[in-house]
Amino acid sequence: MNLTRYSSRLLPGILLAATLLTACSSGDASDNTAPTIEPSAAPLPVVSPLQTPPIEAFAGIVSGLTGLPVTEAILPRPLAVMINNAPAARPQSGVSEADILYEVLAEGGITRLIGIFQSHTGVVKIGPIRSIRPYLIDIGESYSGVTVHAGGSQAAYAILQKDKKEDMDEIGNAGAYFWRDKNRKAPHNLYSNAAKLREGADKLGYSDRTEVPAYLFTNPDYMPLGGEAASEFSVNFQLKSYKLDYKYDPERRTYLRWVNGKPHLDLNNNEPVEAANVIVMGADHKVLDDIGRLQIDVELGGEALLFERGQVIKGRWVRKPNDIIRFVKDGEEAPLYPGVTHFLIVPNTPSFSSHVTYGQAQSST
Repeated sequence: MNLTRYSSRLLPGILLAATLLTACSSGDASDNTAPTIEPSAAPLPVVSPLQTPPIEAFAGIVSGLTGLPVTEAILPRPLAVMINNAPAARPQSGVSEADILYEVLAEGGITRLIGIFQSHTGVVKIGPIRSIRPYLIDIGESYSGVTVHAGGSQAAYAILQKDKKEDMDEIGNAGAYFWRDKNRKAPHNLYSNAAKLREGADKLGYSDRTEVPAYLFTNPDYMPLGGEAASEFSVNFQLKSYKLDYKYDPERRTYLRWVNGKPHLDLNNNEPVEAANVIVMGADHKVLDDIGRLQIDVELGGEALLFERGQVIKGRWVRKPNDIIRFVKDGEEAPLYPGVTHFLIVPNTPSFSSHVTYGQAQSST
């Protein structure tokens, strides 16, 4: 299998490697009821910022997507996998092993997940895998990924064919590298794994030399500056069956993801789906047809919230040409904490703030 030279960075703010290593679209008819959006929480006291000390350069090689040490200097090209998020598709497989995880609306009020896989090269099962849309192609390609899907909208196919995109389509050019799980009903039963997808990409002759963008990362032992307390937050997209909660676990230093009041677990390993950084971002959504297909602007930029270390920072998301989506504060890119990052793209209507509420965890006593 050909491998791509990974654009790792010598990143400031990362502890020694030894320290870190130890330390489409279908929905039930009942889903079509719009949720009652809770008003945003009242402003919370600003957490006193800690002074960030001078940071020594880390001498090892780390992932540009997670900021975590990697065991080899060359990593495979990312895979950008379209993952089914209909209620019947849950729990999914492999989502806890994605370096980056997006959630974004498809049509009919359902959402789709996009998993960007690179650091975990041995993921044994990924899916269920679903169809693609133009803005999903755009997001996956921004990480120099091979896009993996099963079918797509007419607009998406027009882009794939016209621009000769490097994609793997179960009903098109790559059916041999997917399988159906007999324990689930179609269309919620299509899977693949990292090894089969990389074998398929190699057989299709896709480029093995791509430059992968990288994020900025900070020292994992220091708190973010200028944030408000936010040990829990909730996100509503449109339907009641797509309500998210994230709850901060100070021991794990991550936000644990909950879906519809239950912990989101990976079916592969029963591990929680969690993130060191969660970015909730508002984007313009436009309905294109009677089916409800959408046009989502993932280039213009807009309001965003960055949740990390039990705090929330208000800022904006930006995207320069040929780059990934980044979170900025006061015009500068905000460094992330080493670990997985989730991006949740919500509509700007009726307002960005109407889709997210946050605050402190409520005491049970």
